[in-house]
Formats: sequence, structure tokens, C-alpha cells
Amino acid sequence: MDHGAVSVSPVFAVVLAALVLVAVVTALIGRLGNGRSVATASARAVLQLGVVALVIAAVLRSWWASAGFITLMMLVAAATSARRVSSLRLGWPVLAPIAVGALPVCLLVVAAGTVPLTEVAVVPIARILIGGAMTATSLAGRRALDELRDRRGEYEAALALGLPPRNAALEICRPRAGQALVPALDQTRTVGLVTLPGAFVGVLLGGGSPVQAGATQLLVLVALLAVEAIAVTVTIELVSNGLLRRPTPHG
Repeated sequence: MDHGAVSVSPVFAVVLAALVLVAVVTALIGRLGNGRSVATASARAVLQLGVVALVIAAVLRSWWASAGFITLMMLVAAATSARRVSSLRLGWPVLAPIAVGALPVCLLVVAAGTVPLTEVAVVPIARILIGGAMTATSLAGRRALDELRDRRGEYEAALALGLPPRNAALEICRPRAGQALVPALDQTRTVGLVTLPGAFVGVLLGGGSPVQAGATQLLVLVALLAVEAIAVTVTIELVSNGLLRRPTPHG
């Protein structure tokens, strides 16, 4: 290995295949119902990372290419979240919380000079923040819509008491949807004690000092909290205003 980097070799391929097999077999034995999803997700990861590895060098040589790559990431994140929350046809408003959460925070971090104004620094930060916004949006949207479905009677009762539809929906869905921040909060609370997230490890593998790695990870974690808080808030507003909904049984 060079500077702690993972060695890509036949042994690496064997270990990777063994780990996928363990995950699939465990899901099947446990009757989790997603053994096939584990296999297909792993295969997609191999394909997608292989493609990214081939094009990333070219992308990082140009600001225009980097901007296009970030735009593509945003669209893929929105499509993924839309399918998780509702459908591609009705779930397209999820682009708003992802963009409103990730882009301003990314611009702030870069404009303040805490991240070098280079393609190789900006693209990974954007990827992390977009990914966090996508996850928070998916969790908040699913939980909010589930609450409105499961507690429909309470929602209608609130309407009968004179609450506007938005306020009635907020009363029902906001508490549970707000729990979408729990993973980010737990990761931030336990960083360094339970987890060493990717940014920290990445800086160390790249030859940075432990202090630089810690500062980078702290910046990423706090930025993610801001991004996900914005994304969750915007998602709840979309649901409570009826802009983000699920297909009806008849279409």
C-alpha cells in the first residue's frame, strides 16, 4: 500500500465479493426481504464507482466539468429521494430541499476560504452535502407522509376544529419527520469516540496531519447538520402545503 491507500488487487476483489456474500446470506437467513437489493446495490456501486474513477480525473481539470458533475449529482439525488418518498412523477419537489439545503452551505464554506477554491476540494464537499440533504429529505418526507396517512382521523379532527390545512398537517407530521435529523446528530455526538467518518479518514490517507483531518471532519459534520436541518424543514413545509404527496390508489 502507498500512504495507507487501499491496494487494488485480486485479494481486494475476493474480499469485496465475500463481504457482499455475507450481507446477502445474512439478509436471506434473517428473512429481511432485501437480499436481492443488497446484491444489486453492491453491483451498482461497483459499476458506478468504476465509471466515476474513469471520468473523475477529467472532471476535476475544469470548473465547467465540475459544475456539470455537481448538477448531475443533484439530479440523481433528487430522483433517488423522489422514488423513496413518492414517485418520480409526484416526488420532483424534493429537488427544492436538497438544493436549498446543500448549495448555500457549500457556497458559504467555499466563499469563507475554509475549503480551497479548487475542483478537487469543492466537488467532494458538494458530494457530501448533497448526499446528506438527500438522506434527510427522504427520511423526513417518508415519515411525514406516513404520519398523515396513519393519523388521518386526527388530521381531519384538527380541520374540524378550525385549523388551516397547513397547520393541521404540521401538528401531525412535524414531530416524527423531525427525527430525520437523528442520524446526523448521533454521528456528530459520537465522532472520534464511536465513528471516524470518511472525511477524517480521507485526509489521513491523503497524507494530511491528524489536526487537519479533525478540522476537516468537524467542518463537514457541522455543515451537514445545517444542510440536513434546512432540508428537513423545507420537506415538512412541502408536505404540509400539499406540494409533496403520494399517488392516490386510483392514480
